[in-house]
Amino acid sequence: MMEKIFEYERSPFYYETDKMNVVHHSNYIRWFEEARIDFMNKVGYPYDKMESTGIMLPVLAAECSYKNSIRFGDTIIIQTSVSSFNGFKMTVQYKIINKKTGELHAFGSTAHCFTDVNMKPVRIKKTHPEIFEIFDKISPTILF
Repeated sequence: MMEKIFEYERSPFYYETDKMNVVHHSNYIRWFEEARIDFMNKVGYPYDKMESTGIMLPVLAAECSYKNSIRFGDTIIIQTSVSSFNGFKMTVQYKIINKKTGELHAFGSTAHCFTDVNMKPVRIKKTHPEIFEIFDKISPTILF
């Protein structure tokens, strides 16, 4: 059985912090992307493989709710799952948790649409059933 919640671990770089030693809020969306790339690798369909088949996965929306600051020196786990998928659109959810304390730092999501290289939306169930099957198996999984 395929995993439904994927974990990506990282520690903030010093340049990602502000004068108060707190990670700047803009980095969380970047971290979501890092976790999503890791997730795509783990499900066996990395972005470069998908794009080589002519399928793109642009971001339509991104949101993040901040709960507790992350500081330089913390180690975080970003949990990633697909909360909705219909072969045309997909929503990916993220939870950022402190590895040591289990404290929730932030949660959010990104919405995506499957398109061809010309950014024309496609229904991958018909055009790329192997991609459809992977995401269909792991969704929906709700993190929050």
